[in-house]
Amino acid sequence: MKFKFKESEGESGIKSKDERFKIVAGRRVQNILNQMRLLRNCANKSNYSYNKEQVDKIFKVINEEWKHVQSEFNKHKSKDKGFSL
Repeated sequence: MKFKFKESEGESGIKSKDERFKIVAGRRVQNILNQMRLLRNCANKSNYSYNKEQVDKIFKVINEEWKHVQSEFNKHKSKDKGFSL
């Protein structure tokens, strides 16, 4: 399954921030998905040997980085305007 953003046609290479985001984010997400599929291949016990601690360490570091990425996107979502009733 491909995750794709549609590239917009712009003036001779000049793109808006939105267009650049779609292009760059689309490529980066696709790269992440491809790398995840490759990592999934490592689960094949016929080809690899691993233990629970190794697997836990892999997912711990991936989950920590994922939380950092999410927090970067969410911190720009809305600014707290303070308390009001």
